[in-house]
Amino acid sequence: MPPLPDLSIVDAPLPYVPHLETRPLEQVDLVVIHCTELPDLAAAREYGERKLYPSGTGNSGHYYIDRDGSVRRYVPDDHIAHHVRGHNARAIGIELVNAGRYPHWLDSRRQAMDEAYPDVQIDALVALLHRLAAELPSLRHIAGHQDLDRGTVAASDDPSLQVRRKLDPGPRFPWPRVLAEVPLHRLTG
Repeated sequence: MPPLPDLSIVDAPLPYVPHLETRPLEQVDLVVIHCTELPDLAAAREYGERKLYPSGTGNSGHYYIDRDGSVRRYVPDDHIAHHVRGHNARAIGIELVNAGRYPHWLDSRRQAMDEAYPDVQIDALVALLHRLAAELPSLRHIAGHQDLDRGTVAASDDPSLQVRRKLDPGPRFPWPRVLAEVPLHRLTG
C-alpha cells in the first residue's frame, strides 16, 4: 500500500459527543460530503454545538475542512453523528466550509450555490478520504448530501413553491476530480 498523504487533523470534540450513540467501525461503509452553507468555520461550530434533540445532541458532521485545507474532527468515527437522514449509522459526514445558499437557504429565488471549492480544500478532502479508506476496511461508497436527501419543503419566499432541502455539496463540487483520486464509488440514491 502506498504511504498515506500528509494530513494534520485537529481533534475538537463537540460537548455532546458522550451522548451520541457508538457503533462498530465495521458498520461504516459510506462517506457523505456536505457543505456547511454558513459563512465560516466559527459559524459552523456554533451551529454544531446546538442541542436539538432530547438526547442533548445536535446536527454535525464528523470532520470539517476549512477553505485553507485545515481539518478538524468534531465527532469520533465510532460515534454516530446526525448529518444525513436515514444513513447516519453507516456514514462518516465530512463538512466543507462553503457559503452554499447562505443566508437564503430556502428562498426559491436564491438557490444558486456559486462559491467554488479551493484546491487546497479539495486536496485536504482527498487526503482525508485516503486515510479513512485505509483505516475503515468496510468503507466503499461516497455520496453528496443532495444524493441521499431529496426532500422538498415550502420556499421561504413563496409557500406555494417547493425547494430542495439539501443541495450540498452543490454544482461547484469537483466530483470528477475527487472520484478519480479516491478508492470509493459514488452512490446517487
